[in-house]
Amino acid sequence: MDTHQTTSLLAGLAALVVMARLLGALARRLGQPAVIGEVLAGIALGPTLFHGAISDALFPGDIRLLLAALAAVGVAVFMFIVGLEWDASMIRGSGSLAATVSASSILLPFGLGSLLALYLMDDYGTGDKTAFMLFMGIAMSITAFPVLARILTDRQMTRTPLGVVALACASIDDVLAWSLLAAVVAISGSAGPDQWRILLAIPYLLGMLFVVRPLLQRAVSRRPDLRLSPTVLAGVLAGLLLSAAATEWVGLHYIFGAFLFGMVLPRTGTEQLRAEVHERLGQMNNTLLLPVFFLVAGLKVDLSDVGTAGLGALALILLVAVGGKFTGAFVAARLNKMPLRQSAALATLMNTRGLTELIVLNVGLQLGFIGKDLYSLMVVMAVLTTAMAGPLLTWLIGRPTENVRHRDHEPTETLPTTPLKRAA
Repeated sequence: MDTHQTTSLLAGLAALVVMARLLGALARRLGQPAVIGEVLAGIALGPTLFHGAISDALFPGDIRLLLAALAAVGVAVFMFIVGLEWDASMIRGSGSLAATVSASSILLPFGLGSLLALYLMDDYGTGDKTAFMLFMGIAMSITAFPVLARILTDRQMTRTPLGVVALACASIDDVLAWSLLAAVVAISGSAGPDQWRILLAIPYLLGMLFVVRPLLQRAVSRRPDLRLSPTVLAGVLAGLLLSAAATEWVGLHYIFGAFLFGMVLPRTGTEQLRAEVHERLGQMNNTLLLPVFFLVAGLKVDLSDVGTAGLGALALILLVAVGGKFTGAFVAARLNKMPLRQSAALATLMNTRGLTELIVLNVGLQLGFIGKDLYSLMVVMAVLTTAMAGPLLTWLIGRPTENVRHRDHEPTETLPTTPLKRAA
């Protein structure tokens, strides 16, 4: 890097961090997750507005490869933290309710998304029709566990029966969606001539679960007061990066390795350590590296030439995404005797897609499952479906302060509580 590139990179990153922070704070003031403002910051810097003049001035073409590298690190750290927060005890404590809601809210939008892909094939299809159909099904099935958890925290609902069920459903959805995406990546032949390496994914998974995980648990049990020292932090970072590199090498994608390393870290006796990892690593990642990812994702979004046909396709995408996810979750919840408004609230929460959807879409774009035109429309869908969650929840179950008052003093409808008490 020469002096000009270094200056451009540092100055552009500073502007990006400030802009993402401001728009994220504005989104929070409007009752939206901060990720909405941060995504819009990335889109605003892309070619949609002023034909990319802002991004060309702040981020010349010769430093965009560096931005892509920083974005990859940010996504890897984010996926590691998602895996770190994933807790199987939530699933065990929610009984069959979470399992049936999750399965229904995955299968219905997956099927509808695959059918929609057939309709969109002529205008937006890629060379691999099977991969295109399967990927569209996955993209319609995503629920963003971190965004959903943040919405519940802001509304003080994490310990309510509805909040417990929603978190359990979202955690199951996460694992199912990532597994489906991994399968599509594996069968698509995206690794090229080294496709044979994909056979190593299964032994790698088994090794992480049945060798690395017990070894880490044994090491933790010997140090009950383990804290996040510089040495421990270095070990965590090295582990997540190596795991991400391993799954990238075998032909999956680095996000799976990062997520898996977060999952295998011990849960028992590491509560303080995990909280410190989340605080230190998460704050740095959310403040600097993820805004870079939003920028890189936004640079690929171009809505300036969307015509009537594009708006029609967007309307169908929204109908399938919202309708499929909502109907699948709502029907399953009602069949499990969940009250009407609570079922609708749960289905609304399952429609939050946020950053998780953006990561999936970028994987699809990178591997050639979808093109840039459809990618742009799908990003709009991700933003809109996430933004609608808060207002719909307020309409269905009241504002956060009302939720607290009703929970503490005026309980009305109740959920089936027998399988949920253990998780709460």
